[in-house]
Amino acid sequence: MRKLFLFILFSVLSFSSFAEEDWGWWNELHGWKTGMPGWRNWIIISPAYLGPNALPVPEVKKGFFLNESEFALTASTHFHSGDPTQDISGRLFIPFAKGKIAVEMYGVMMEHYAYTEEIRNERFSRDKDGKGTAIGDFYFSTLIQLTRDRKFPNTLFRMALRTASGGKLEAARYSDAPGYFFDVSSSKDFGTRESLLFRPYGMIGFYSWQTNDELMLQNDALLYGLGTEWEHNSWRLGASWSGYHGYKNTGDRPMQLNFDLRKDFSKSAISLQYQHGLHDWLYKTLRFSFIWKFNAVK
Repeated sequence: MRKLFLFILFSVLSFSSFAEEDWGWWNELHGWKTGMPGWRNWIIISPAYLGPNALPVPEVKKGFFLNESEFALTASTHFHSGDPTQDISGRLFIPFAKGKIAVEMYGVMMEHYAYTEEIRNERFSRDKDGKGTAIGDFYFSTLIQLTRDRKFPNTLFRMALRTASGGKLEAARYSDAPGYFFDVSSSKDFGTRESLLFRPYGMIGFYSWQTNDELMLQNDALLYGLGTEWEHNSWRLGASWSGYHGYKNTGDRPMQLNFDLRKDFSKSAISLQYQHGLHDWLYKTLRFSFIWKFNAVK
């Protein structure tokens, strides 16, 4: 009976301590007073004020996809003087209908962050020490091959949905809100893989995500990208410039340079990528991926 009483007392005290968690430091820092909008309204839902994986610029597609299924496991390091971040992500790509349609699923499985007090205050974060882990958003996209290997440029349509599965809005890591984007990409091949293939490509589209602004609950952006790729046998080297341009102009216009190198084997591949933020997304990201290849769905 005594043990039961002590257990109940401990539980009540623990609950009371949790319920009365002191947010005085945050209230004083940002001048919050009773009657003002809640803390969620203070978080700025844009790439400049969230973690590196919250509202990333979508990968620039190249106007086509190969009729080959893949699963990739990626380790990423995001260099930032105030917000160094590391994460593990996964990606599953499955083409079917003889390579005319494909589905792609991807997301960050675990993210580790440790940002400075300056970054914490700038982003209105309620994570006092600025350290922790988070799970990222889940993306699901459908790709439709419009034209391929014809006189007209390779052309691909992509439509993607982002779920609100990412956690830690209170730490300003993810938006805790859904979004979507769609785009059309095109490319043209010159030369052959056996000698040297040169492929310029471009992308144009639309990106939209939900915010916490009661007057404008949605932010819309022009999505864009330009790049070139070289192929020689089983090697691929590419460089591109990409971003999107939101209409609110509240840190919602990220722009970056992308460089990637890939080596293919019979049943696998490895990839090394580097991303350099230019505007509203100021991370320098290094990614290493190991890719397993398997047959497409017929």
